[in-house]
This record gives sequence, C-alpha cells and structure tokens, in this order.
Amino acid sequence: MKKSIVLIALLSCLELQAQEIKQVAGGGTLSDWAFLGRFQADNATVSTTEDPNRVVFMGNSITEGWKHFRPDFFEDNPYINRGIGGQTTPQMLIRFKPDVVHLKPKAVVILAGINDIAGNTGPTALSTIFDNLTSMAEIAQAHNIRVLLCSVLPAKDFPWSPGLEPAPKVVALNHMIEKYCKEQGHTYVDYYSAMEDGQGGLKVPEFTAANDLVHPNKAGYLVMEAILQKALQN
Repeated sequence: MKKSIVLIALLSCLELQAQEIKQVAGGGTLSDWAFLGRFQADNATVSTTEDPNRVVFMGNSITEGWKHFRPDFFEDNPYINRGIGGQTTPQMLIRFKPDVVHLKPKAVVILAGINDIAGNTGPTALSTIFDNLTSMAEIAQAHNIRVLLCSVLPAKDFPWSPGLEPAPKVVALNHMIEKYCKEQGHTYVDYYSAMEDGQGGLKVPEFTAANDLVHPNKAGYLVMEAILQKALQN
C-alpha cells in the first residue's frame, strides 16, 4: 500500500513537471516552441494576394504592442505585424520563412534581441543573438527581400528578470548590428539614440512607464514610426 501511495505521488510530481516544461516563452509549447501556429491562418490568407510594397515586421512584444497602440499605422500602410510577445531570436529564426518569406514582402523590419538578453529561453551570448539576427537577414536577402535591422531599444532593467544589467549589453549588440548593416548594405534603423535617457534606459515617462522600462508607450511608437518611415523611404 505504501509503495502504491509513493508511486502515485511520484507520478503526480512528474505530470506537474511536464506541464511546467511545456510552458515556454512566446506562448508556445514544446510541440510548437516557435509558435508557428500563431499566424498560420492569417498567413494563408495573405499569401494569396500580392503587394509590391508589402513590409513585414518581425519581432517580440515591442513589435506586437505596436499594433495595439497604433493600429492605424498598420491599417493605413501595407504593413504586416508578426510580433509575438516574449519571443527570442531562435524562435523567430524558426518561423522566419512562414511568417516573412512566404508572404513575399518587399522588405522586412527585424527588431529583436532584448528577450535573449533577458534570458527568456535561457542564457544567451551576444554572439549567438547576433548570429540569429544575421541568419534572418541572410534568408531575407536570398529571397530578394530588403532588410532593415533595428537597434535594440534601451533597457536599464527587466521587471520580470531584475538585476541582469542589460544596458551595456544592448549597446554592444547594437554596435554589432550597425557594423554588419554597413558591411552588408542593409539598413540600420537607429531607435536607440532617440529614445535613450542618457543612462542606458528608455526615457521615463516620455517613452515608457516607470514600472515597465522595456515597452514603448504611444509616444515612443510615434518616435519609432518617424525614424522607420524615413528609413523605408530612403
């Protein structure tokens, strides 16, 4: 009897552990770690039409939130938002073909890396983040898609993962991205310079809330739009 009780308890613990393991960043599970199913239906619809000026936005919650704060920006332009909150660059790399390439855009706007620095899918070296970003750029280039790589937004801390001191890592990663763009002829979109508070963080309360520090508010997105639109026109 005692052995049966112990066995039942052990199985219950294992089941709980399995449930916890299935929950990963970006809303996916181990069966869909990159969340490929998120835009599957919408992609099928979009891929049936063509637009010579289509632009796809690939990113995390900063890109996803853009559409919520500024829906007109996407509705009034041939822009498609493919941001998923919490995602890191390896997840985006996996879904880059179905969520970007197969939609046949003229250009892709890639804004990613902050969640990697936050360790959302485990500790990640800057070189690995950079490799994932450049891999996405190479895939786009191979399909004649213009590449716009964006600077990672400033962040002095993460409310969900405090104490990691991300500010200098963001600066270092942005230098790597900017240098790569110059070497490869891609467009570097510098949000960082216009939004940084002088101490490595987003300006508070101008561009983010004091209890957030990572995600832009509406004013922040308006600044980003002006910078991006100029880059797209050029």
